[in-house]
Amino acid sequence: MIDPTAEFQTALDALAAAHLIRTRPVIEAVDGAHLRVDGNPVLAFCSNDYLGLSQHPALIEAARQAAFAYGVGAGASPLVSGHSASTDALEQELAAFVRLPRALYFGSGYVANVGLIPALVGRGDAVFSDALNHACLIDGVRLSRADTHIYPHNDLAALTEALQRSTARRKLVVTDAVFSMDGDVAPIAGMIALCERHDAWLLIDDAHGFGVLGPEGRGTAAHLGIDSPRLIYMATLGKAAGSAGAFVAGHATLIEWLMQRVRSYIFATATPAMVTAALRASVRVIEQEEWRRARLHRLIARLRAGTVDLPWEHAASGTAIQPLIIGGNEEALAVMNAMRQRGIWAPAIRPPTVPEGTARLRISLSAAHSEADIDRLLAVLHEVA
Repeated sequence: MIDPTAEFQTALDALAAAHLIRTRPVIEAVDGAHLRVDGNPVLAFCSNDYLGLSQHPALIEAARQAAFAYGVGAGASPLVSGHSASTDALEQELAAFVRLPRALYFGSGYVANVGLIPALVGRGDAVFSDALNHACLIDGVRLSRADTHIYPHNDLAALTEALQRSTARRKLVVTDAVFSMDGDVAPIAGMIALCERHDAWLLIDDAHGFGVLGPEGRGTAAHLGIDSPRLIYMATLGKAAGSAGAFVAGHATLIEWLMQRVRSYIFATATPAMVTAALRASVRVIEQEEWRRARLHRLIARLRAGTVDLPWEHAASGTAIQPLIIGGNEEALAVMNAMRQRGIWAPAIRPPTVPEGTARLRISLSAAHSEADIDRLLAVLHEVA
């Protein structure tokens, strides 16, 4: 008998040999960034819960009340059985928060992006994508079947040249606002100027900027003072917002088109009201509790000041994502495991998530951390180095 799984085992063995096997630790929340992982206490620097809201009492209470009022399921697609009053209110509040006319809620950022891009461009159109964009943007571009132009990371000159050469009827530029593995910010002001000059749209994925950057946490576009009808603003709500989901905001006509055409919205079951109720509470906290952003930025500065004499490159980033570039996969895993043995969890990120030869510790900071937590992290980094 032929073993039908043999080829998969061979491929898994190859991944293991290249130190590319992933695992899923079992975690239990204790308090903020302090967790139990596989039963052992750790101080975690791996979460995108940048403002520490995932355990905020106001979010938990809002979810509890909505669960009693609506139950824990939504039943069907919002275009089949409608969506909850909670979700309807959330969309209006998100649009007002980011100062755009209308917003549409999705169950996750990945679901949003793989649907948005094919609804915006298709055969005969052109899409221009940063070389380091997140996988969901890359997959959305592929699904669109538009002519694809990959420009070097944050290279406005290359993007300018590509736009100038394009004769497509519709042009769409897509980029992360804050890049998830490097923590750097896209040159959005220059990009929107190019889009206005070359009759193109700009879709930004602000997964790692929403709630953290800009006045009142309104995101990277607000942080950079961007206000253009050509901007399509997408952000996720499972990171700084502390719950789950995503939204896209922009011109009301554009959002209506997306609601009618995005397959990953039309054919997906709506999100339970308990989630969107928690998010409504989250938006209020983000807006009102400025001290969370202030603490986060103090912690970023404290960490960067303490890594200057480490043997690894600490990539330039003023955001909550702080990468230490180790290099090889095996070495990055060894550093991660040595830190785990000392009670610190900072994940090793390896290809294909990052380019070959740039395996790294992706250190994520949160307002849930304290200065003492940063000092403990630094002490362990120096010991392991």
